[in-house]
Amino acid sequence: MYGWLWRALPGPRWGRAGILVALAAVVVAVCFTWVFPAIAPLMPFNDTTVD
Repeated sequence: MYGWLWRALPGPRWGRAGILVALAAVVVAVCFTWVFPAIAPLMPFNDTTVD
């Protein structure tokens, strides 16, 4: 997959590296903004009751 991304992006090596870093930052931001808060109530380790 990474090889395909590298070959599919246009530009010189430093330009492709910059685009890939920006794409990775967007993916991380989307995960922390929408994905993780949406699934947090479904995770079993959020129950902190002690028996």
